[in-house]
Amino acid sequence: MSEIKNDYLWWQTGVVYQIYPRSFQDSNGDGIGDLQGILKRLDYLQWMGVDAVWISPIYPSPMADFGYDISDYTGIHPLFGSLDDFDRLIQEVHARKMKLILDLVPNHTSDQHPWFLESRSSRDNPKRDWYIWKNPRPDGGLPNNWLSVFGGSGWEWDEKTEQYYYHAFLKEQPDLNWRHPEVQQAMLNVMRFWLDRGVDGFRIDVMWHMIKDLQLRDNPVNPDYQNHMATYEQLLPVYSTDQPEVHEIVQKMRKLLDSYTDRMMIGEIYLPIHKLVTYYGIDGKGAHLPFNFQLISLPWEAKVIAAAIDQYEGALPANGWPNWVLGNHDQPRITSRVGIQQARVAAMLLLTLRGTPTIYYGDEIGMRDVPIPFQEVQDPQGLNMPDKNLSRDPARTPMQWDASLQAGFTEGKPWLRLDRAFQRTNVQLQKEDPYSMLLLYKRLIDLRHNEPSLTVGDYTPVCSDNQMLAFTRQAEGHPKFLIILNLSHRPCYFKPSTLTFTGTVVMATSPELEGSVVDENISLSGDEGVIIRITDTGL
Repeated sequence: MSEIKNDYLWWQTGVVYQIYPRSFQDSNGDGIGDLQGILKRLDYLQWMGVDAVWISPIYPSPMADFGYDISDYTGIHPLFGSLDDFDRLIQEVHARKMKLILDLVPNHTSDQHPWFLESRSSRDNPKRDWYIWKNPRPDGGLPNNWLSVFGGSGWEWDEKTEQYYYHAFLKEQPDLNWRHPEVQQAMLNVMRFWLDRGVDGFRIDVMWHMIKDLQLRDNPVNPDYQNHMATYEQLLPVYSTDQPEVHEIVQKMRKLLDSYTDRMMIGEIYLPIHKLVTYYGIDGKGAHLPFNFQLISLPWEAKVIAAAIDQYEGALPANGWPNWVLGNHDQPRITSRVGIQQARVAAMLLLTLRGTPTIYYGDEIGMRDVPIPFQEVQDPQGLNMPDKNLSRDPARTPMQWDASLQAGFTEGKPWLRLDRAFQRTNVQLQKEDPYSMLLLYKRLIDLRHNEPSLTVGDYTPVCSDNQMLAFTRQAEGHPKFLIILNLSHRPCYFKPSTLTFTGTVVMATSPELEGSVVDENISLSGDEGVIIRITDTGL
């Protein structure tokens, strides 16, 4: 494997694990996870086989959007610890041959950030144009019709200076004006600060939001809007997001990263594939990994997913490296979307597709969305649109480590309630259960690491129908693997008309199948997946 790894970068052969720090491990009994808690659990991540840890924001913040409203880009919020704790975390992550990826939120700051406090102090303040300020329309109305992702208008009136400022998210999160060269320089300096501390890369929050239309034109009405959708989706954000000039900004960030050794950048981008792939940049000088969210956003149907994989593979630019994600802190968990049995098939899909996989904490034990009573909802998206069931809290609940009080997450009262079934669904129990979700994830990661074909091999579609998708992975000079996944609850039958082969099942969602020799006629139960090492082939 080492000779293959030498030809690829760590973020191409590695598995990324996302930690939502408030919910991973509390070390001081305040009910909120912290850096010392993450330190305590690094051995677990190493045991699992994780190669890189991505940590959601830990900067000083008033916490209007739980850390995505930053008031100091070069510090650590006391809730999470100190810069010394962070330096130790980097040291310990690296000592375990893992990498650390930090979340960066460059589109907007907190309204308590010194930059914004200066900007709103007067119209002639030198930092006034660091943010997007506009006069009302001649009729006294809003500057344009842009909406906030979290509900309502994207414009907030400032009484003191008698202008509006733009906020794509909360009014406490004013958007920076990325057309201003001083803003660009300030944010590059922030990146330099963390790179000099040893951070291995950044996940860039809402990368596609960073530049807005110069003319601030109205967004068009979305003809497909329905009442159950977030109010933001009433309009198509064609002028408030994904502007051509954003690629120049991403290129500048990449240039800075390239001046260091072995650093990388992930871009959070919710766009259709043909737009997403432009974020790789001209000559591959953009984001290393523009996040591909298709396994989150598409219906869980074999034909749809098979077509999407092919479309993505076909759209990737030369040398563009693919990536796949099943869940994150903004989306319902995979177990709650497709069910616990099908989540096992999803794990097999994630860890056998070509490209870098990202695992969301807790998915490896099958954690599900936890119902949070309305009076306990904390997420602003849920609070601002209470009738639409859009709170992100259910997917952010504390990690379930063991069956003790508070699931081993805290000795205090957790900031969000735990799943009531945590005594049956936790790391400690699943570590001892050969049939558990956790052991499935660990074994899939181990197999992926040990087989070059599954790490870096080519992807070739074999077939798909209403229930099943099948594909092969192979690296030159290494065994070929056939992956067959039943995305339905009913039995399915793999009978390709033009193929003959024999092989051995090396891994299955049902371990009883492992070790069996198979040919081209394969029957799978519902919610079942297999990885077959081909020994004799017409494949």
